[in-house]
Amino acid sequence: MLNIFLQSEAEKIENLIVPDSVQKARFAETIRNLASEDFVKNIWSEMANWLVWTGIKFLISLAIYYVGRWLLRKLLVLVDAIMTRRGVEVSLHSFILTAVKVLGYVLIALIIVSTLGFNSSSFLAVLASMGLAIGMALSGTLQNFAGGIMILVLRPYRVGDFIEAQGVSGTVASISLFNTVIYTTDKKTIYIPNNAISTSIINNYSTSTTRRCSWKVSVAYGDDYDAIRAAMLDIIIRDGRALSSPEPYVRIDALADSAVVIEARAWVLNSEYWGLYDAVTEAFYKELPKHGANFPFPQLDVHICDDKQVANE
Repeated sequence: MLNIFLQSEAEKIENLIVPDSVQKARFAETIRNLASEDFVKNIWSEMANWLVWTGIKFLISLAIYYVGRWLLRKLLVLVDAIMTRRGVEVSLHSFILTAVKVLGYVLIALIIVSTLGFNSSSFLAVLASMGLAIGMALSGTLQNFAGGIMILVLRPYRVGDFIEAQGVSGTVASISLFNTVIYTTDKKTIYIPNNAISTSIINNYSTSTTRRCSWKVSVAYGDDYDAIRAAMLDIIIRDGRALSSPEPYVRIDALADSAVVIEARAWVLNSEYWGLYDAVTEAFYKELPKHGANFPFPQLDVHICDDKQVANE
């Protein structure tokens, strides 16, 4: 057994050791084969076949691109018409069109990659890796993006609504995919991230066509309540903006330490709320004193006593 093993190893070593003349002969034969007419013809034939096939695949890919782009444009027009007919929010409308466009081009790219003979799974893996890296880097921005989608779909408020959220109240100027812009009553521009506002309590004053105005007036004890009440009702009705149904009413709200608190309520159209509120408040201040109303304010009585008087007591 050992002799057989040694003999086989010796034959291998002998095959590795080739005389120089044999090596030259083999090299010359290889050169003759490369220079032979058949070999050159085979090379040119293979190159021609490869060029023709590659050209055909390139033309097919070009056709796929133009046909796919034409179909995508038709699809975008159809989606745009459907969303316009259904009155989809402008920001959501734009986002959906952009998303359909991006997905369409990605699908076209995948078809072209497969047609050219590349491995589409590797292409998808690269896209997934890029998406994961971008998502981790922009986690906060993506949260605002998700919040924007929720707002645009659920519509807790719309552009033009007067809302109160995140400690800010004002009119909604615009809703984007990442933040909501609010104009306050003193014309400040507030940008609220959609992630924060979508998870907070939102008070929307514009969801109803009407709104209730409320005034509280403090008068002194002993003033003629009936005369003051009649005057307050007359001021509200005379303005003309208060709704007749439900009817305005005036009642005593509380008997405070130094005043009788009278509350007046009236319903008004949402668009005329502040006009009625400001006008009636001013009229109360100017006209109620003519009907016997005295507006009290907190007072502190200080009694100064003589030391001798205190001692006698």
